Amino acid sequence: MNFDTVIDRRGTYCTQWDYIKDRFGKEELLPFTISDMDFQVPEEITKALIERIKHGVFGYSRWNNEDFKNSIERWYKDRFDYQIDKEWILYAPSVIYSVAKFIEMKSQKGDGILILNPAYDGFFKVIADNDRKIISSSLIKKNNNYEIDFKDFENKCKISKIFLMCSPHNPIGKVWSREELEKIISICKKYNVFIISDEIHMDIVYGGKHIPILKLEKEYIKNMVICTAASKTFNTPSLGGAYILCTDLKDRDEYLRILKNKEALSSPSILGIIATITAYNKCGYWVDELLKYTKKNIEYVKKYLEKNIPELNCDIPDGCYFAWIDFSKLAVSSEEFQKALIDIGKVAIMPGATYGEEGKMFLRFNVGCSREKVEQGLLGIKIAVESLRNR
Repeated sequence: MNFDTVIDRRGTYCTQWDYIKDRFGKEELLPFTISDMDFQVPEEITKALIERIKHGVFGYSRWNNEDFKNSIERWYKDRFDYQIDKEWILYAPSVIYSVAKFIEMKSQKGDGILILNPAYDGFFKVIADNDRKIISSSLIKKNNNYEIDFKDFENKCKISKIFLMCSPHNPIGKVWSREELEKIISICKKYNVFIISDEIHMDIVYGGKHIPILKLEKEYIKNMVICTAASKTFNTPSLGGAYILCTDLKDRDEYLRILKNKEALSSPSILGIIATITAYNKCGYWVDELLKYTKKNIEYVKKYLEKNIPELNCDIPDGCYFAWIDFSKLAVSSEEFQKALIDIGKVAIMPGATYGEEGKMFLRFNVGCSREKVEQGLLGIKIAVESLRNR
């Protein structure tokens, strides 16, 4: 795979490229927005999908088959040295769907749901629109690392039913250490707080090692669930499908009741199922190459900013394919900077304020794309900053 290859995604009903105007108000912008990538999927996935499409019959399908579950079991064993029980595996239409269902199952309207801020913007929406209360604990930035304020975290656990975490953490790219995860679990256990762990970015790790949260605690394991998918890793979200790892039989039965009987969503997209099976069985090598490329892209962003736009800076994250760019030294508001980026720089970059108050002086710059596009985006940022300097 040549990740430098530029693929024109326009005209494919692509959220990032075809619908820029929806969020940024203008159409002809270079986008670094929603968290998907501009890369083609591994050739093995394309071949498997073409072979299935040639069959020509697309009736109802099943996710509950050995090929699907075996591929997930194998992936966890190979990538995370973790032997899961295949009975834990349940299908979900999307990760955020499974998050929403476990919020419904494990809390009541008005209950507090704890998150770490800055946070994936979908968390704010899924909590609020399920009539739960957002309880936020701010991450503390120390030098080039973010840390949990565990005193504040514990106090917030006292008034929360659920801790909704992101591992690795979007948007900052933090990979939680064993010690941090063990402390999180210990505090949640103390206050009987259920843990929902969104681990969709689990394979995009440069520093440290992703540890599935279920791997760390046997006594409290029934009070935790992992919600994840292959789609973020292999760039297949539009094919549909995700999965959860749930160790408690009663919770699995209740989740399946909702999925199958209440909401009639248990028949998956067969293309999503085939993509997951193929990716996990045959495409580990592709992920290894992807990580090298996206890390180099982030390193390029860091060096470019240091040399050309010293008011901006970013650190090399532990994981995720985002450069989390601090523009606080520019001394402008997020709104002012966004206007310059859009009107002058002609680039669409996610404002950090999207991810909570703690992100308001940052940009989330998606580097899951060719180096050429990254260079063009940085030039757009530079032009926007120059316009602000010359006000």
